[in-house]
Parts: sequence; C-alpha cells; structure tokens
Amino acid sequence: MKGFWLAVLLVLLSSPAAAEVDASQYDAFWLWSGVQPQPVLAQAKSLYILQGQVERVPLSQGGAVRFLAQGISVPRLANHPGEIWLVYRAQTLDWPPEAYAVVLSQVRRWQLAGNPVVGIQIDFDARTRELHRYAQFLRDLRERLPKNYRLSITGLLDWAPNAETGVLNQLVGVVDEIVIQTYQGRHSIANYSAYLPPTKRLQLPFKIGLVQHGDWQAPDYLHDLPLFRGYVVFLLNAPASPH
Repeated sequence: MKGFWLAVLLVLLSSPAAAEVDASQYDAFWLWSGVQPQPVLAQAKSLYILQGQVERVPLSQGGAVRFLAQGISVPRLANHPGEIWLVYRAQTLDWPPEAYAVVLSQVRRWQLAGNPVVGIQIDFDARTRELHRYAQFLRDLRERLPKNYRLSITGLLDWAPNAETGVLNQLVGVVDEIVIQTYQGRHSIANYSAYLPPTKRLQLPFKIGLVQHGDWQAPDYLHDLPLFRGYVVFLLNAPASPH
C-alpha cells in the first residue's frame, strides 16, 4: 500500500500546475455585454462580439420567441487587422423568421461600416442528448447564410466525451469551427482536463475557450492535433477595488 501512495504522489508532483490565463498571451477574445474594452484588444487577430439573444418570453407574457439586441453598437473597426465574428446567444432553437432576418441585417450593417466580419457564432448550451436536434438547426441556419459567411459554434465541455459517437463529426461541412468552453461563468471548470481527450477524434476545426484569470494547462497532445486552431479568451471586467 505504501508503494501505491508513493506512485500517486510522484504522478501529482510530476504533473504541471495550471497557470492563470493571462489575456496578453493570446490573440482571440470574446467581447460580451458590459465588459469594458482592454488594451489586449489591440493585439487581437479574432474578435467574437456579442450582438443579441434569441429568447422565449415567459408564458405569463405570451410565450413568444423574440430577438433581444445586446452588446456594442456597430463601430468602425476597419483598421482591425484580423477577423470579426458576431455572436448570438440562443435560449431556444425555435427561431421565428424575424430572428434570422435581424441577424443577417446586423451582419450586413457591420460590413457596410467597413468592419472585417467573417461570419457568426451561435452560443447555445445544448444538452448532450439534444445534439441531433441542434445539428439540424445548424444545417438549416447554414442554408440561410450567404456562402461568404462562416459559421462558428461554442461547445460545452461534456459534449465530446458524452455525445453519441460521431454526432459532432456530422457537423463537418456545416460549421467551420467549434470553440469548446472550459469554464462556467467567471471560473474554469475544476476537472476540465478529464473532458479533453475525445478532441483527438474530432473531424472539424476546433478551438479551446478560456476565461480570463481562470486556470489552464494544455494537455501534452493538444498542440499536435491537426485540427486544433488555438484559443479564445472570454474577457472579464477587473474586480472592483475595495474602499
């Protein structure tokens, strides 16, 4: 028994400690509602900017689905050296025609202002058992998007290990990338590394989503995967200073 615990201790001591996510070491960022711009945005090669949410009104108010505008208004970022993705939160997949129309209209307005918009990202927390329905929604959305727009989605950390085999790979040719989130709210998920090995089987480009000031230690295999495309950091406001 002593030998067993000694082996465990050696494994723990040899495992690299997670480091705090320093946004200045990255070049792709989510910019969400209420988050103040930071100097790191000047080095961004990719910006994912929230623009709205498709939500269902409570049944007490009629239960209809509506589009709620969020995020910053249309700026002029013609000097931005990289690419811009417009992000849309989805609380439901039952989008009315008006929601699609608003999304496409916003993308056009951003482009007409001279901004390098390359596509949209859908942020939907699909339950693993509902991924087939989400995949159908994404196929329909892809058909509605002009061919020159790319389609990105965020992914929950438990999708890859728990989804039915191949369900994510059915999105090849539908979505251009999936960004796997390793955090909830303002904090990294404690055992994120246990969920990442199935990324070896992904057949579509993917990135890893980190939260600013969270924990991250890249698995040894990650940077060798041919479809790994880097990181996106979710920016946070600095904590309020104590008085």
